[in-house]
Amino acid sequence: MALRLVDIVTRDLLSLEEAFGNLDAKVFAHLITDSVVDAVKEECGVGWAYILRPVLPLILTRVVGELQKEIDNVLDLPDVVLNAFVRDKIVLVELFQKVGRVELGFLIESGFGFGFLLGLGQMVVWALKPRPWTLPIAGSLVGYVTNWIAIKLLFEPAEPVEIGPVTVQGLFESRQKEVSEEFAYFMENRVLSSAMLLEALTNQNEDELFEFLRKQLPYPIPEKILRAAIQAIRNIASEPEKHEEIHAYMRKQLDIEETLSKRLKKLSPKNFENLLHPVFQEDENILIVVGGVLGAFAGLLQTRITLSGSNAKAKGVALLVGSLMASASFFFLSEYSDFQSSDASAKAGYDPVIDREPSQLRRRNSLLREVVTILDVERIAYSTRME
Repeated sequence: MALRLVDIVTRDLLSLEEAFGNLDAKVFAHLITDSVVDAVKEECGVGWAYILRPVLPLILTRVVGELQKEIDNVLDLPDVVLNAFVRDKIVLVELFQKVGRVELGFLIESGFGFGFLLGLGQMVVWALKPRPWTLPIAGSLVGYVTNWIAIKLLFEPAEPVEIGPVTVQGLFESRQKEVSEEFAYFMENRVLSSAMLLEALTNQNEDELFEFLRKQLPYPIPEKILRAAIQAIRNIASEPEKHEEIHAYMRKQLDIEETLSKRLKKLSPKNFENLLHPVFQEDENILIVVGGVLGAFAGLLQTRITLSGSNAKAKGVALLVGSLMASASFFFLSEYSDFQSSDASAKAGYDPVIDREPSQLRRRNSLLREVVTILDVERIAYSTRME
């Protein structure tokens, strides 16, 4: 899953040479000069710092200019993205929770609606054929079909299909503009920030960076000067609050968020689907089969209750009402929990990287989007009552 995402980002969406090409070598060299001088002073002594100080801006301007041309040979972008996801798996989880929150919510909430409608058919079958095998088989079909329909509606059809006045399109593809902005914002702040890129340059790719510097600054410049320069970049990466001006300049010039967002929006719906579909695809069959197994188990339980002892019909009705109430309770309790969590986050302050609201965008309405909108209206009404 992580590998497929890395491939999409590094092959189709982002070029380091293009991004770093937006830097002004002279401006960036000026910004990092003091940090390099401090590192040289600490690592090599005051004498070397005094000698290099007058010519360092010119040297750094030349080095930065050459680095812009060879950045793909010095910094391995696929490795940077993959390491960010592998090193801290919560980053990958948070990414898909953020960009796929509507789809994940629909997958959960649709089970109540589809299960109820298909359950009515199950009742009809039971009324016509009240046999010990009726409910288990019907329950298995209900569970299987419910999950199958929900997953299919998330991503199919990829391209919008006009059916009279209604537009039918997969829920995820219909949110392409919104998801593109959320994904780009998340990637810039959690995976490809200026601090993370500089950290990767000086740690993950330190040997490549040293070889590059040695090629640009051959002997008699001693190795310790080059190591001090690398340490200066490492310090800038590890202490962004002390080098705010440098990071602000890099963020603005690299413009990773805007680049990712624009290119995601230009992807065809089918290619855009690959951004999230792999999360479901790897376990899609398991989700569907589990729905069937749980449905069969529920059917066995219903059969045992309704066919044992007296008042079988009354027990069956009570079981149906109880199941509906349990489903409704689960739905509203989960919404109440979400409301409480968001309220607590608002009081304690929130992380703008994770919780930033997407900007208002015009996007295509589809039949599935209208269903989700209804669910959202119900959620908001319930949250308002809880206040």
